[in-house]
Amino acid sequence: MKIAQKYSHLNGEEYLIVHHKKLYKEITETVESIDAGKLLTKESKEKTMSGKMLYSPVMLLILGVEP
Repeated sequence: MKIAQKYSHLNGEEYLIVHHKKLYKEITETVESIDAGKLLTKESKEKTMSGKMLYSPVMLLILGVEP
């Protein structure tokens, strides 16, 4: 997965980069290590998108708790 856009509330990203470089690096490496293709597990049942694979909200939640 890639980080396509960022929003840094109250310069939070800049604070992490300056004061917690290792933590910021770990966060970016973790996000980039996710294979987003594996999360396309839900098949659309909508009439106009029939059969299209979508991101499953359940799998996104599971991703957050897996070791």
